[in-house]
Amino acid sequence: MKFSDLWHTQAVPELWITGLAALAALILVGYGPAWRIARNVVTIAHEGGHALVALVFGRKLDGIRLHSDTSGVTVSRGRPDGAGMVFTALAGYTAPSVLGLLFAWLLGIGRITLMLWFALLLLAGMLVMIRNVFGVVSVVTTGAVVFAVSWFGSAAIQGAFAAFGAAFLLLAGIRPVIELQRLRARRQAPSSDADQLAHLTGVPGAVWVGVFGLVALASLGLGGWLLLPPEWTITLTG
Repeated sequence: MKFSDLWHTQAVPELWITGLAALAALILVGYGPAWRIARNVVTIAHEGGHALVALVFGRKLDGIRLHSDTSGVTVSRGRPDGAGMVFTALAGYTAPSVLGLLFAWLLGIGRITLMLWFALLLLAGMLVMIRNVFGVVSVVTTGAVVFAVSWFGSAAIQGAFAAFGAAFLLLAGIRPVIELQRLRARRQAPSSDADQLAHLTGVPGAVWVGVFGLVALASLGLGGWLLLPPEWTITLTG
């Protein structure tokens, strides 16, 4: 691969390839043992969302930790309330779905290599702020896989991998929201993002869980449509 390839458009994967990629992603999300491993990628996106939005709102980022139980924590400094803190808390559970939607859009317009290198850029930026060994290993491993596919993979392999990555993030954005509500129902997550948002805004935590879920479902619907080949979208829309 050449760096000039970043700006070239590539053929969108055929429908059967996208379908198989989505099926593989669905199995990964739905099968418990596989999910326990794959969820680390979701945690990376979750904590990366917190970190990115914190920086956008001018908060000082102290560090990110990723743990082997797939939990994570992002520490930032700034005003303890206000819009910056609200959007920082809101960004975690919505980040995987929004990122999956962005990837689906880039894939849909044929910017597959650009999508993969954008993912690498995000991982590299996050790596600088990781403050524990497991977090470093998790981010580096994820980045190594993406780099290998983008640098050594053929156009077909890149397309299939990109479809899998987008579909995985879109599908995986839903399960953590369900898990969160289950924990909250058992009173096992008193400091969750939803409860922090409830403290910041006065809006009940259950409402914020609903917001997380709506973002995930809307992203899945729109992202799934974007992943369809162009000829299918033309047929479906008339």
